[in-house]
Amino acid sequence: MDDVVRTVLVALAVLLGLFLAVVGLLMWRYRIPPRGPVALTMAGFYLVVPVDVVPEAVLGPLGLVDDAGVVGVAVLFVLRLARARRVLVDSGVDFGRRRRRG
Repeated sequence: MDDVVRTVLVALAVLLGLFLAVVGLLMWRYRIPPRGPVALTMAGFYLVVPVDVVPEAVLGPLGLVDDAGVVGVAVLFVLRLARARRVLVDSGVDFGRRRRRG
């Protein structure tokens, strides 16, 4: 039984590492502010938690609607963040440089 638990924990650690790597890559590539990945993480957490607004055990496949809605809203939020940043960059706002006071 210990081998099964250890295998599951290793698999979860690998999945978490991959998730963090993908989020980091997306943040770097698309210059997404930290609130975007936080929204995606919270949506993922909502999917994992067994307590739902609309439970699947009672309504069957219809119970997945709230899960899809939460993920959809989080993805749209991140896309709007990326689009807003792109508009600002295209307008001439430079996020790369920081001013030094002195």
